[in-house]
Amino acid sequence: MSTDLHLQPAAAASLQRWHQFISAQNLSQLPELLHPQAVFRSPMAHTPYPGAPMVNVILNTVLQVFQDFVYHRELASADGLNVVLEFSAKVGGRELKGIDMIRFDESGKIVEFEVMIRPMSGLQALGEEMGRRLAPLLAAAKG
Repeated sequence: MSTDLHLQPAAAASLQRWHQFISAQNLSQLPELLHPQAVFRSPMAHTPYPGAPMVNVILNTVLQVFQDFVYHRELASADGLNVVLEFSAKVGGRELKGIDMIRFDESGKIVEFEVMIRPMSGLQALGEEMGRRLAPLLAAAKG
């Protein structure tokens, strides 16, 4: 996805790498982009999932769950450290639309990754499949 966003240089470089990972359907190098204290905010959970290892596992799993994943639009904040990426995908035959809200630090590391999804039927399908794949890990993380 070509972009003309006004991001800080390190954030722009990280976003470009993120798009390369998604294009290749390979997040093996994602840990390089994650701040050690990164958090993931799920559309299904009230509290965030903390830590780069957890964010890595969740994003790698969701990439396997989503079918026909495509980014459509990108928006950036005035400070050049936040992006909103609109996407569409399918999960178990259910179509969904959503946004990824990514916050970078000044060195370009992802410090927060928040996802919002609609409609409810798509969110439920995603939640069920993610729960099936990650239930023990997510339960342990919530303590």
